[in-house]
Amino acid sequence: MSNRQTKTDVILIGAGIMSATLGTLLKELVPGWNITVFEKLASAGEESSNEWNNAGTGHAALCELNYTSEKPDGSIDISKAITINEQFQVSMQFWSYLVNSKLISNPKDFIMPLPHMSLVQGEKNVTFLKKRFEAMANNPLFQGMEFSDDPEKLKEWIPLVMQDRKSDEPIAATRIESGTDVNFGALTRMLFEHLQSKDVEINYEHQVDDIKRTSDGSWELKVKNLGTGRVERHTAQFVFIGGGGGSLHLLQKSGIPEGKHIGGFPVSGIFMVCKNPEVIAQHHAKVYGKAKVGAPPMSVPHLDTRYIDNKKSLLFGPFAGFSPKFLKTGSMFDLVTSVKPDNVLTMLAAGAKEMSLTKYLIQQVMLSKEQRMEELREFIPNAKSEDWDLVVAGQRVQVIKDTETGGKGTLQFGTEVITAADGSIAALLGASPGASTAVHVMLEVINKCFPEHVKEWEPKLKEMIPSYGVSLLKNPEMIREIHTSTARALGLNRSELALVN
Repeated sequence: MSNRQTKTDVILIGAGIMSATLGTLLKELVPGWNITVFEKLASAGEESSNEWNNAGTGHAALCELNYTSEKPDGSIDISKAITINEQFQVSMQFWSYLVNSKLISNPKDFIMPLPHMSLVQGEKNVTFLKKRFEAMANNPLFQGMEFSDDPEKLKEWIPLVMQDRKSDEPIAATRIESGTDVNFGALTRMLFEHLQSKDVEINYEHQVDDIKRTSDGSWELKVKNLGTGRVERHTAQFVFIGGGGGSLHLLQKSGIPEGKHIGGFPVSGIFMVCKNPEVIAQHHAKVYGKAKVGAPPMSVPHLDTRYIDNKKSLLFGPFAGFSPKFLKTGSMFDLVTSVKPDNVLTMLAAGAKEMSLTKYLIQQVMLSKEQRMEELREFIPNAKSEDWDLVVAGQRVQVIKDTETGGKGTLQFGTEVITAADGSIAALLGASPGASTAVHVMLEVINKCFPEHVKEWEPKLKEMIPSYGVSLLKNPEMIREIHTSTARALGLNRSELALVN
């Protein structure tokens, strides 16, 4: 029983949107490099990138209220929303390049135009939303945003939400028509098909069990072929760990000092999916509400029109859940085995700090279907239990680390790239707004891990991403150009909105 051994330039662990994006970027920059991918499941995009496992999809910070906060003086800080929007524009430019270069086709299979809306109730929240609208509407990145607190206008925008609404509480919404719905599962599968056509070796049902440094500075992976049970050895000059919740364990096995003092806290999600076509047809938007007091930022309730398998669907959620697994297909021991001597104090500190989060998660897990329906009825007053099913979404592993501002054991709500000092290995940890900012995050990996090549790659990077190295906010005329060209390439022209609706 001979062990397969290979040497390659680049190994990507995990066949999700991150590895798909990095592989596609590298193949354009250096077509001659050999790239090998290992994925423990039977096909691409089955874990966090899968369309049923991720929620928001198309995070451009147009409607997510947790990206804009009220400062003590009452003004609204929109800096995080600007950052995320600029990062999403980078993704859109790269996808447009892939379509225009005929590297992928049928963009409608993964991206659709869809209005993004924020909806709030109660006087205090309406005041907040109006201030937020005023802070964003003049910004070139958020052009076209509308605000209304007129129930008649809201009936036009969101008939399903306004139907049979009895509350006399003030209600208001903002709407921006240039939003999108992105199916990252479909996009991931498209990118891997493209990579396969470029001779990238993709090994499904291959589980990476160990990773260690060799004497010549390359990395050796111990990989189990789940089909045959054989153990294989594969070495590469550069390794990217993009295994979603599975990345933390592999980062720890690599032994790099940058991976120390980092823990992970798993949070699962549950969505309600509408199965009544008549109800689905009455709603056409992503509508985000405000998180309840004490709820973590990833639990902002939203009622989303989604396009899955080219069919319109309607999802509501997320309800948070708890499982000690780091992946949907993971092990019940994932959390326990991730606790190491170097991160145990960090983890304990986070546990003490996050008692309210723990309590919140326990309450969420205990909810009955009827209690979940009650939350849905805050959005759709006449929602019927028999029209909705529960679907368990993917696992998210939030990063826990020691920070200067938050102190020991601070829970991070975002995406983190951990890189070895010499750039030979990088791991992606964390969650939202993950997939939507994949291209920006993978450019960060390229800049950190291949600094000696970035200068020569710059012309190609600018060809793929016209705004590369430029702040869009400081170049408003560029925003208009990019909006026009990406809408044309990706089939998002406004005239088509009427056809879709």
